[in-house]
Amino acid sequence: MNYTKTLAVLATASILAVTVTGCSKDTTATQETASNWTGKITIWDGPRWEENANKYAWIESQKKAFETSHPGVTVEIVQVPWAELNDKLGVSIAGKAWPDLAPVDISGNGVNPTFVKQKVLEPVDEFITADEKKDFLPNAISAWTQDGKLYGLPLGMTVHGMLLNLDLFKERNVEPPKDGQWTWDEFVADMKKLTYDKDGDGKTDVYGLSTYVKNGYYESWPFLYMDGGRPLSDDMSKFTFDSKEATGAMKKLADLKTLPVAPKEMGSGDVGGTWKAFSAQKNVAVEPWATWAISAAQKAKMSNFMVAAYPTGSGKPVTIGGVGGWMMFHQEDAGKKKVLADLMKQLTSKDQQVVTAKNYGTFPTRQSAVDANPFGENLQMQQAQKLTQNAVMVPKHQQWKKIDEAIQSQLQLVLNGEKSPEDAMKEAKKTADELLSK
Repeated sequence: MNYTKTLAVLATASILAVTVTGCSKDTTATQETASNWTGKITIWDGPRWEENANKYAWIESQKKAFETSHPGVTVEIVQVPWAELNDKLGVSIAGKAWPDLAPVDISGNGVNPTFVKQKVLEPVDEFITADEKKDFLPNAISAWTQDGKLYGLPLGMTVHGMLLNLDLFKERNVEPPKDGQWTWDEFVADMKKLTYDKDGDGKTDVYGLSTYVKNGYYESWPFLYMDGGRPLSDDMSKFTFDSKEATGAMKKLADLKTLPVAPKEMGSGDVGGTWKAFSAQKNVAVEPWATWAISAAQKAKMSNFMVAAYPTGSGKPVTIGGVGGWMMFHQEDAGKKKVLADLMKQLTSKDQQVVTAKNYGTFPTRQSAVDANPFGENLQMQQAQKLTQNAVMVPKHQQWKKIDEAIQSQLQLVLNGEKSPEDAMKEAKKTADELLSK
């Protein structure tokens, strides 16, 4: 027997045993440390719905529940107006004094790519099981994913849909689109019927459609997506709104004014005037709006309206949505990270998504919350919720705000008949290409 070789093997085995045992103890200790962490959590939030004159009542109730379920953990809430949130986060990051958790508003676009690039956000994949992740809607998860990592948890969605004044449809003997779905040709035919001289003075009083164009607003954009056009390539490296699919859709939308089934004001930046024409003056039969307009129409006593999808062209059914949620900022302590993930999961749970859907007018991002039917007898919200499955987000590029401005200013010129879609997007491309190269 080769004793030297045998002793070497036994020695190696002993070392491995000690190493494995040590690793096992270290792992267990780390897990125990993570589960036993105590201390203070700082969370920022914006105003939500009002309870007893308090628009922070919901987050305060969540603080209380979490402190009860996690003894030794205290939650400090910092109230931040939504309009100031991004700027304040930028300042806090510059000073390396960021909060532990912060929200993205429901009109947002999921995870902020700038924060990811700055490496100030924590991926949360390790804290989410496969079953938990599966419960989230795919497009909601996608909005919070960057470079293959999940950088937060989605809480609620908003979506753009077409609001239809059914009184005008009935008056003109026009059948609303079945199940809220229509093709572009069907849509145009209906808009022609809904455009008419109501008082017999020889002038058009009611139009089929109107909308507006304004930086950061996307009511008109699903029309531009209907044939498959998109503003940027999938990898966000190239400007693609100059494609024939995009410019062709722009021409279709602009041509509605020359048919004419849309007023001359369509395409301006007058948000208030556009809404007033639909909800108060009732001289426009169909307008696209974000989710907030549903409750606004209901409060305006427009009981006889419905929510429908945008018309489809040669592309798949599509609309534009927003996905709000929660993000975790960089942490050094593994135990604190685990506790923060617990709080994020509480805030985005099925039960809390149902609560926010009922009170805040957002659509759940969990299928289990959708199945709970949070909108009950609210038919218009039920109709709009169906549109979330086809919702896409605007590009999450760091320079998107400036690219958007370049596109929107040119799009206004297209709808005003001052430029062709091709010339307008050629001009927008110059700005976009410069920004994309940075």
